[in-house]
Amino acid sequence: MAIVHVVDDDEAVRDSIRFLLEPEGFVVRTYDSAAALLSTKLTPADCVLTDFCMPELDGLQLQERLVQQGVDLPVIVMTGHADVPVAVRAMKAGAVDFLEKPFLDGQLHAAVKVALDRNTRALEAAAGAADAAAQIASLTAREREVFDLLVTGKSNKEIARTLGTSPRTIDVHRARVFHKLKAETLPDLVHLVLAARRPQPPR
Repeated sequence: MAIVHVVDDDEAVRDSIRFLLEPEGFVVRTYDSAAALLSTKLTPADCVLTDFCMPELDGLQLQERLVQQGVDLPVIVMTGHADVPVAVRAMKAGAVDFLEKPFLDGQLHAAVKVALDRNTRALEAAAGAADAAAQIASLTAREREVFDLLVTGKSNKEIARTLGTSPRTIDVHRARVFHKLKAETLPDLVHLVLAARRPQPPR
């Protein structure tokens, strides 16, 4: 289950956010510093809700450290000041949202839900692309050549001429391609190519 990691050096704020989120079904873990979060194992489905103004490492520096560690999670940055430059820096650094304290309960719920939903879509897209790419990679070199030409709309005769072989040989390779990729029609193959190339939505 996805976890909302709340980072704030103010214990009262941490407790308040936990109190607001847990009744809505969110799983919450709290940390009193960026360093405490960075020493924790995070899962790909999680999101981070962090204060901007903290001693040692602030919210934006935490974002940078997460990126350096290869952790790709949606981050929501909180601040107690109406600081537009901070908001711009946070968003440019990859924050999915920016909340000014004190914020309304609904704003917090909405921001966390959007972050987790966006993360779910990104993970599903990545898994789908990886699966499609793995299926295509299972083809032999000749099957891949036939596959690449099939998805451009070329007929068996045209593929045979291009590869310097007979249409009957192409028929055999074509059948193997469809079998390996569990495809029934040419559009199925095209969809597989598109899935493998599909860019991941931002988190």
